[in-house]
Formats: sequence, C-alpha cells, structure tokens
Amino acid sequence: MEIKTAMRRPYWIPHYASPYDFPSVENALVHPDGLLAIGGDLSPERLIYAYRRGIFPWYSDEQPILWWSPSERMVLFLEDFKISRSLRKTIRKQKFTVTVDHCFEEVIKNCAAIPRAHEYGTWITNEMINAYCQLHEYGYAHSVECWENGQLVGGLYGTAVGQVFCGESMFSKVSDASKVALSHLVAQLKRWKFGFIDCQMYTDHLSSLGAIEIPRSEFQELLIHFAHSNDELGCWQFDNDLLML
Repeated sequence: MEIKTAMRRPYWIPHYASPYDFPSVENALVHPDGLLAIGGDLSPERLIYAYRRGIFPWYSDEQPILWWSPSERMVLFLEDFKISRSLRKTIRKQKFTVTVDHCFEEVIKNCAAIPRAHEYGTWITNEMINAYCQLHEYGYAHSVECWENGQLVGGLYGTAVGQVFCGESMFSKVSDASKVALSHLVAQLKRWKFGFIDCQMYTDHLSSLGAIEIPRSEFQELLIHFAHSNDELGCWQFDNDLLML
C-alpha cells in the first residue's frame, strides 16, 4: 500500500485521543483517494464509531493506522446479489456445510494467509486480527464458515452496525466456497431486513457478484438510514430453512 505525498495532509489522531475523534469524511484526500486520518487505535469503540460514519482502517505492518473514506464506495445491495447457474447448482448439491460464528479467529487468520493477486504481504496484521477478535467477543464482528468433510475450506468475516454488514475479507481453499458462504449470508441478511453489504473498495470479483460503486455522499445517506438502528449483539445463527438453499 503506497502512500504518496499530497498537498493537503490527513488529520493526525493522537494515540490518547477520544475514540470519537475523527474529521468529517468530506475532508478525505483526493490523492490517495479517501485517506482521511492517521493514527489513533483499534479499540472497539473507535472501530464501531468509524464504521457508522463510513470510515474503515486499511494499512500494512510498516505503516501507522490509516483511516479511509473513498470518494466511490463499493456496495452490494442484497437484492442485486448475483448467483450464477453454476453456483446455484453447487449450493443445491449441498457439497458444503455452512455455519456462522463457529470459528471467527480461524476465518480471519485464513483470510490473512491467502495469497492475492497484485498484493504483497497482507493488510490483516496481527494488530487487526486482535482488534476484530475483540469486536467478535463484543458481538459486533461475525464470520461465516464453509466446511467440506469437516475441514474449513472457505469463509468470510465482517462487522455489523445497525442494519449494515461491513464486509472485510473472504477466502477459499476450494472453488466456490466463499461464494457459498456469501450466498447464505445474503439470504439471512435479507430476512433480517439489512440494507446492504459495505464492500468498501472496487474489485472485479465483487463487481461480478453484483456490487456497484456509489458516490460517498450517497453512501453517507444510506448510513444515516441503516447504520444507526439498534445493534443486535452476540453470536449469530442461520435460520434452519436457509441452510437448505
């Protein structure tokens, strides 16, 4: 993750600052797009406050904590999720067993370990792993697991604020495993009246699943409506009938 020098500098958050110490997202830099603030910590209070305002951490081991709010936000509206014919066939075969919140730490560590094209190392640092495991203990962060013959072969994790699921990362060791996990998550979130999944930044893979980019201003309006409702904390469970998709 390369940070180039910009004319305007991002806001610096002292480590001792209040967890609610963030500038307006309108102050995010143009180059690099969306860099808003540097520093602070990854306390549960700061992370949840940030997510409700459309801000997320993304940085590498050698960098301080970097906080982002890009000008274009990748969003998956649940009704737009695309299930290909081949994926639907895989789901109907019930090749995989899908669970939720069974092994959060194992999922996030697998996400960190999976090599990705055009990326060197991982942004899921040990500091991030510890922070999100704590969020999971608080009942905000959740994982979806995909199993084959008793082995974890795919999954995803993210954070729920109000009726928004902020997706962080997914992994697959077997073809379609993470897509099956996402399919079950989307079905459950629809039933719970969630508004959308925040995918943060554009990838071709997310686009192929139906996610689109929307302007920051539109994203902020969605957060006002969906991210400030009451949080349902604790471990999630899939409705039994949804496990038979």
